[in-house]
Amino acid sequence: MAEPTLAQAQLNVAKEIKYAEAQYKGMLFTHKDLSKFPQSISTDGNARDMPSEWWCSGFFGGSLWYLYEYTKDDYWRKAAHKWTMAVEKEKANTSTHDLGFMLYCPFGNGYRLTKNPIYKNIMLQGAQSLATRFNPRYGVIKSWDGWKEYDYPVIIDNMMNLEFLFWAAKTSGDKKLYDLSVVHADNTLRNHFRDDYSSYHVVCYGEAGKVLAKKTHQGLADSSAWSRGQGWALYGYTVMYRETKNKKYLELAENVAKFVLNHPNLPKDKIPYWDFNAPGEERDASAAAVIASGLLELSQYSNLNSKLYFNTAKMMLTSLASPTYKAKIGTNRSFILKHSVGSKPHQSEVNVPLVYADYYYLEALLRYDLITKKRKLVF
Repeated sequence: MAEPTLAQAQLNVAKEIKYAEAQYKGMLFTHKDLSKFPQSISTDGNARDMPSEWWCSGFFGGSLWYLYEYTKDDYWRKAAHKWTMAVEKEKANTSTHDLGFMLYCPFGNGYRLTKNPIYKNIMLQGAQSLATRFNPRYGVIKSWDGWKEYDYPVIIDNMMNLEFLFWAAKTSGDKKLYDLSVVHADNTLRNHFRDDYSSYHVVCYGEAGKVLAKKTHQGLADSSAWSRGQGWALYGYTVMYRETKNKKYLELAENVAKFVLNHPNLPKDKIPYWDFNAPGEERDASAAAVIASGLLELSQYSNLNSKLYFNTAKMMLTSLASPTYKAKIGTNRSFILKHSVGSKPHQSEVNVPLVYADYYYLEALLRYDLITKKRKLVF
């Protein structure tokens, strides 16, 4: 008899959420200071916490909202509200492109689940702050205020913040936010992708949208395929199709999925190495979580590959839920997943838990649960 594949294994969402509750109750117990957001584990084994202006500050609150969404337990709603409001001041932050991560992950989920008008107003201001980073002379949202010798760098991660702008456009009626998101996505589509549909990490622009350089910051090399970056691309263009119904975005998302799923260096358990061009090195659970969540949504739009996307996402989640990647209760500084990589070239957060790995893992579990129950994903 042939061995069962990971796709045939059972994924018990209720069990995984119950486990996550136990871990995150531990996280709440050790994190009383609302100015210090859970991020990772330092090289000395201590908790690595970051301030609200750090790009990951919204993920913890967002994860708490996912626990509330599944359990309907008011304990999680109260905790989620507290950690969501702790990021409020970032609504006026115009120095970062990451306000989608920082604000939409916590406030967006909170508003979707509770319709609290406070969350809505904070997000609308935050979206306007993010929009200030779009310069029509360049045609893209500026990621960083300078990088190396370049003044206008744009990273593939930026695609993840457009969902926030689309929400704000629909909610406020400000079509400018919709239009600039489309322009950014179109220029990214044009300039960030290679012939095989892998993505560069950083594209550096000059006036009139001239591309000056195509580089990496967190990948192995300028020419390599940094795994989480491929996840950002797949997820981001799936959202673009959802929000615009323009099939060129669906086509791109499916081509990115084809690159990822057919790559000869993708391990059998479907958890990618931190860079697709670095086989045998560290795995990146965060990349797998992002890709799994993106594939689950993409499975709802694809005509030909729906089952492939769903089954691969299930395999990824089954692997992540295994003892290889999931920590024992009470360990791992109360993070859920082990074995993620932040930036290996900088020897930063290598083979450690990362708060956004947990966030996208929980998101993917909830998406998987809805799909298996034949319920529509709600955005």
